[in-house]
Amino acid sequence: MKKQLKTIAMYGLILAAGLGSGYGLSLLPGLLKADYTEGNYAAYFPNAQAKVVLYGTDWCSYCAKTRAYFKENKIDFVDLDIEKSPEAKQAHEALGGGGVPVVLIGNRKIQGFNAGALAAALKKI
Repeated sequence: MKKQLKTIAMYGLILAAGLGSGYGLSLLPGLLKADYTEGNYAAYFPNAQAKVVLYGTDWCSYCAKTRAYFKENKIDFVDLDIEKSPEAKQAHEALGGGGVPVVLIGNRKIQGFNAGALAAALKKI
């Protein structure tokens, strides 16, 4: 009986270690991903006066957080809905597509809501 309990405990530890390492590895790409990508995004700004552009949707909660962040900090931005504007959708796809929001601040592209990356990019412009 004692030997069976030891065996069951050992299998439990092996299973827990496997699940834990699998979960940890699934988080690794997000931890290694840079907060922003630098490049020449001038072609994606609707006009020369615009310094901040948000490509998003109405229903996206992270887009709403980004809009709220800009409004709270009194940041002028151009809000482009990729579901309502074919031009915005095309630009979003040319920027790499994927999820929303995609925020352009100067020469930085930020994907998703990241208050630290937004603040750092805003300081740079």
